[in-house]
Amino acid sequence: MFRSLFLLFLLVPLIEIYFLIQVGEVIGAGWTIFAVVATAVIGAGLLRMQGLSTMQRAQMTLAQGQVPAMQMMEGLTLLLCGGLLLTPGFFTDGVGFLLLVPPVRQALIKRLVAKGQFSAHTQAHSSYRRPEDSHIIEGEVVDNDDDRHLK
Repeated sequence: MFRSLFLLFLLVPLIEIYFLIQVGEVIGAGWTIFAVVATAVIGAGLLRMQGLSTMQRAQMTLAQGQVPAMQMMEGLTLLLCGGLLLTPGFFTDGVGFLLLVPPVRQALIKRLVAKGQFSAHTQAHSSYRRPEDSHIIEGEVVDNDDDRHLK
């Protein structure tokens, strides 16, 4: 795990720098910066729309009395997607835009679940639990303000 993260944090910036240099040589530095900012702005707008759509589907699933597991996983994927889209560069933007496509995102989630990368453990909790050895004492409170004022 550590080795994979190390390679990821080493290779992704190198790939980004390579693409930025290549694109900058073709269209110029100013247009490259504009393209990077534009992809972030467009990506944020698309991400917002996908997030709202996923939230609506989750609410519909909840209304049917089911657990919105797929929508929750999509929400996490969209969170990752947002981070990729806001990271300056063309490689991370490409991966981020790819994850914005719902069939691609859902296929990736299903594949990870099938491989056992994610598992769901649920435990039912009631909102009120009374210990078996508790004692309930019923009572009544009487407040006589008139008696206090007379003393």
